[in-house]
Amino acid sequence: MKIAIPQETTAFEKRVAITPDVVKSLTKSGFICLVETQAGKNAGFTDEAYSQAGAQIVATASELYASAQIVLKINAPTREEVQAMPPATTLISFMYAHTNPDLVEVCLERQITAFAMDAIPRITRAQKMDALSSQANLAGYKAVLLGANYLTKIFPLMMTAAGTIPPAKVLIFGAGVAGLQALATARRLGAVVEVTDVRPETKEEVESLGGRFLEVEGEGVKIEGGYAKEVSADYLLKQRELIKKRIKEADLVITTALVMGKKAPILVTEEMVKSMKSGAVIVDMATASGGNCELSEINQTVVKHQVTIVGEANLPALLAHNASELYARNISAFLLQIADKQGLKLDWNDEITAGAAITYQGEVLNKLTKELMSA
Repeated sequence: MKIAIPQETTAFEKRVAITPDVVKSLTKSGFICLVETQAGKNAGFTDEAYSQAGAQIVATASELYASAQIVLKINAPTREEVQAMPPATTLISFMYAHTNPDLVEVCLERQITAFAMDAIPRITRAQKMDALSSQANLAGYKAVLLGANYLTKIFPLMMTAAGTIPPAKVLIFGAGVAGLQALATARRLGAVVEVTDVRPETKEEVESLGGRFLEVEGEGVKIEGGYAKEVSADYLLKQRELIKKRIKEADLVITTALVMGKKAPILVTEEMVKSMKSGAVIVDMATASGGNCELSEINQTVVKHQVTIVGEANLPALLAHNASELYARNISAFLLQIADKQGLKLDWNDEITAGAAITYQGEVLNKLTKELMSA
């Protein structure tokens, strides 16, 4: 089986789907790895390193796709990239198919067998394939460092001959993988951290990492696959009232809230931004899905009402080397789940294979994607 690893074409992307170490492993398993020239350059992986690991370097993307049987990517491919793939090619990448019907349609047209890394079930057996978590973990870490960079204060309590400097106060929205890593990082740097989440069961995790959990009374939260699928308007109103009081004291606010299949909820309004300290910082980690802050701008850092708002949409790409290493292990683990050197070995009774499948032989397999496309 020939595996093609193209250079990512999405703006601001520096990661690569497969690293030389993983190429070496896949080559030993009998796969042939074709890597587009300079594919790993921005992540610190040279063509020479890939060649030494056993990969064949291909000069152009068109030549690469023409030879591919399996294509491994990070970002969802464009229509043009899919059209360059031979019919019946297997594609594995992030797809977010439920919000990308055009991609699904072109995969159907080309009879592409498509698997989405973002659709892999979040079960224990699939942890080594969980790219959403591996990338979110790095993003949470980087969000704190970005916030610290823009903040005009230090994080830890410091007692000096000139007086005592109080610790910075950090407020985090969301106690998922990214939020918990942000909490752990901010605490290691010495900040006082408060966390709010619509899932009350996250309280114990927050407190175990040294954070204070801000509780909202009431129900109205529907959880699916570990994500908030639906949050009632009444619950969001109560949460907003609680946050209004806490955000005034925060030096750094980090927002991570996402709702599966929908635009990210607005949690920080312009009124809240106006109430914040002069010089405070907001890092909005949800700008790729519309943003949690009403004033954030995707891939821009702006100052509004004397508050710096960071809207970096692809934080893992700022840690491209490590992010690529983790993603490569995730995607190669999934590849070995569904294929060997002889070809695909698809077991549709397997929860991981069936859960990640988007299209196969001209049909949409993913339930959520099918529902949205037929709506």
